[in-house]
Amino acid sequence: MFREPDLFGAIEPNVVSIDDSALRLGVSTATIKNWVKTGYLKQGGLGGITEESLGYFRDEIAGKEKLNQRANKSLKDDHDHDSVSSAFILKAKMADAMCSKLGEQYETSLSDSFRNKEGIYYTPVSVVRELFPPPSDAIEQITFCDPCCGSGNFVIRALELGIKPENVYGYDIDPVAVEITKARIRGFCGYETCNIEKADFLTIAAAGKCSKFDVIFTNPPWGKKLSKTEKERFGERFRAGSSLDTASLFFLASLECLKDDGTLGFLLPEAFFNIATFEDARRTAFSFSIKRLIDFGKPFKGLLTRAQGIVVSKSPAEASDVIKCEAGRDCAIRSTASFLCNPKLIFNLHCDQESADTLGYLFSIPHITLEGKAKWALGIVTGNNQKFISSSMLDGYMPVYKGSDISPSELGPPSSYIPDDLSLYQQVAPRHLYEAKEKLIYKFISSKLCFFHDTHQRFVLNSANLLIPKDDFPVSTKVLGELLNSDFMNWIFGCIFNTAKILRGDLETLPIYSQFLQDAHQFDENSYLTELNIERTPNGTYRIKK
Repeated sequence: MFREPDLFGAIEPNVVSIDDSALRLGVSTATIKNWVKTGYLKQGGLGGITEESLGYFRDEIAGKEKLNQRANKSLKDDHDHDSVSSAFILKAKMADAMCSKLGEQYETSLSDSFRNKEGIYYTPVSVVRELFPPPSDAIEQITFCDPCCGSGNFVIRALELGIKPENVYGYDIDPVAVEITKARIRGFCGYETCNIEKADFLTIAAAGKCSKFDVIFTNPPWGKKLSKTEKERFGERFRAGSSLDTASLFFLASLECLKDDGTLGFLLPEAFFNIATFEDARRTAFSFSIKRLIDFGKPFKGLLTRAQGIVVSKSPAEASDVIKCEAGRDCAIRSTASFLCNPKLIFNLHCDQESADTLGYLFSIPHITLEGKAKWALGIVTGNNQKFISSSMLDGYMPVYKGSDISPSELGPPSSYIPDDLSLYQQVAPRHLYEAKEKLIYKFISSKLCFFHDTHQRFVLNSANLLIPKDDFPVSTKVLGELLNSDFMNWIFGCIFNTAKILRGDLETLPIYSQFLQDAHQFDENSYLTELNIERTPNGTYRIKK
C-alpha cells in the first residue's frame, strides 16, 4: 500500500491527471481508479493522483507485490485501447515541436497482445537512418511514401534528407499513429500536412487508387492477423503465390506503387529472407535490381525475431547486378547470380562471394537430396510436461530423450520418463517410427546439425526429431548420419540457412553426393572433398581447389 510521506506544512501536493497516470504506468484509466480504491494510489485535488504516491508506487511497489504482477500480466494481455487512443490523439493534436518521444510513449502503452495482433513495432531511429540513406536523385522533385507510417520515423527521415514536406505521404490504419506523425511533421518544419492518412494501404493499392512514388521506405506490420479471405484476395491481386504474410503483401503492393527506377526499402522479419513460405516474394524481388541486404540483428525491445533490410530499385534485373550484403561490421559484394542457385532462392546475406561461388559449384554437381526419400517424425509433445514427465523411472513408464541429450557420438543417459501409453499425448508419431530398426534422431533447436544413429528404438521429446531413410536410399543410415554431422555439411547448412532451428524443409535441400558414398561403411570427409575437388581453408571454410 502507499505510505504517505511524513510531510510537515500545508503544501499543496503536485497532482497528475488520471489519464497521464495511466500513460506513465502503461495501464488503463480503469486500473488507476482501482488502485486508488485499494489504497495503492492517493487522490489529489480535482480527481487527479498525487505525484508522491505515483512515484512511490512506481519505485517501491511495481514489480514487487503480487497485485502488480497480476496487473503486469493484464497489461501484457490487454489494455483499454479506447482510453489510450483518446488520450494520445489529444496529446498529438496539442503537441508542439517537442513531440519526438510521443510515438515511443504510445507504443509502450500498448499491450503485448495488441501489438502482436496488429504488428505494431515502431522502427528504431538508428535502423531508419542506416536503411534509408540520402537519395542520389534531385531531392526537390522526389515523392516519398511510407505505407505503414506508424509514429513517423521514416517520414521524419525523409524530411531530414531534404524531401519537401508537401511531397511526403503516409498511411496507417491507427488514428493515433496518424496524428502523432502529423504532429511530428508540424514540429519539424511547421507544415500542416494532409498527406498522412488514416487508411489501409493494401486496400488502396489493391483498388488501384494509390499514386506512384519515387521512394518508398517502411517497416510493415509483420504477421498482422488477416482473415483467410483477405489473405487470398490480396494474394491473388498482388500475385503473391504462397507468400501471404502481411510482410510479403505490403512488399508486393509497394512495388506496384513505386515508379519505374524508383527505390524501395523494407525492414522485414528474417523469415522473409530464408523461409520457404516467402519464396514467391523473393522471386519477385529478384526480377528487379536488388541493391542492399542488411542484417539488423534484434532491434526491437522484447521481440526475439531478427530483422533484416532489403533495398530494391524498380529496374529490370541484369546479369551484371551486384548486391551489397551488410551484417554488422562485415560487408560483402555479391553477384545477384550467386543467390539464384540457392534452394528456395534464399537471401543468404552472411555468405561471401567465394563461399557463394563454392555453393554454386556444389549444387551444379550431380547430387540427390532427402526430399521424398525419407520418413520424418516429430518428437512427442506431451501437452503437459509437469503431469507426464518424471525424473525417475516408474511402473509403466519408459525413458524419453531430449535434444540436449544428443551428440554426434553418443546419446546421454535419459533424465526424463513418460507413461508408455502414447494415446495420452497431444502430438505423437506412429509408434513404429520410434521403434524402427535404425533411425537418425537430431536436435531441433540448434545452429549446428547434430544427429545420432539410433539402433535401440528410443523415443524422443519434441526438442528432437527423427528421420528414417527409405529402404532404397543409396547411402546407409549410419554413413548418412556421419555425413550430416560433418564439418563440411555444417558449413553448407550454415552458409545457406544461418538459422537456430533445424527444419525438415531445409534438410531436404542439402546436396548429397551418393555416388561417392554408396559402398562406404563410414564417412571420410577428406576423401569426400577430394572427389568433389573441394579443399578446406585455414579459417575453416571450404572452396574449390585452385
